[in-house]
Amino acid sequence: RFCRLAWKMETALEHDTMEGVEEEKAETPEFSPLTQKGEASRVYAASLQRVGAQNAMRGTSGTEQSKREYRRLRVPQHRYTPLRENWETLLSPLVQHMKLQVRFNPKMRCVEMRTSPHTEDPGAIQKGCDFMAAFLLGFEVQDAIALLRLDDLYIDSFQVQDVKILHGDHLSRAIGRIAGQDGKTKFAIENATRTRIVLANTHVHILGSFQNIRIARDAICSLIMGAPPGKVYNHMRNVARRMKEQY
Repeated sequence: RFCRLAWKMETALEHDTMEGVEEEKAETPEFSPLTQKGEASRVYAASLQRVGAQNAMRGTSGTEQSKREYRRLRVPQHRYTPLRENWETLLSPLVQHMKLQVRFNPKMRCVEMRTSPHTEDPGAIQKGCDFMAAFLLGFEVQDAIALLRLDDLYIDSFQVQDVKILHGDHLSRAIGRIAGQDGKTKFAIENATRTRIVLANTHVHILGSFQNIRIARDAICSLIMGAPPGKVYNHMRNVARRMKEQY
């Protein structure tokens, strides 16, 4: 009797568990797998609509946020005084013509600029950054403004040690050969190649078009390597004559 009673209880429990599993299967809903392209595309479109609605509720769209650009330029210590003296002259083309917002951050010691809702040119922020960087390198304001007006102007920078490793008096004589007496050699190269050159200790900065920068760089490298200035003058005269005939 005890064995029969235990067997009946086990069969009853098994029957109850099977009924519970069948009820759980009936209650759980079945979802079709998202393996088809149509289902996946509909889900992606719904997510995009949800994101667009959230941006619309915030009052700013994703395109407006992407148009907001920001630049920061660190000011060298020896350029603080020229920057303060020419600040109004530098701001007028950036604010009035390029429609940019510019300020000087005294804590970070840098010039900060960003686009505004009135900015029309998408490349205005980059042109303004190049203009300010040219002034901070040592170029005159009138020469740096050309970067805002023309699109084919660039700045090339290198050091005297990149051409030839020199130290002490040899380095000083190489810099003197580039400048010349009262800057005559530098002015001759500038006038012949239609470029602007800045000598900042051992750094050389050249502003001009790509072809003119290459010609001026070759002349400066020849002077650093020890070529006599007279030979460089003759080469510059030939280059100037060819450029006049070309244009």
